[in-house]
Amino acid sequence: MKKFVLAAALTAAASTAFAGSMAEPVIEAPVIVEEASSSSAGGVLVPLVLLAVVAAVASN
Repeated sequence: MKKFVLAAALTAAASTAFAGSMAEPVIEAPVIVEEASSSSAGGVLVPLVLLAVVAAVASN
């Protein structure tokens, strides 16, 4: 019985010794998501075009 307990203790100790490895961990590069930037004149362009169309129609 003593040999069985000793074997079980050594097996338990050896299993924790082989749990890791000496290899360097693989670190993945972070994913960078670039958001599409809109033009700062995007909100002004449509009213200016509409004003130009109204001015062209009014001049005829």
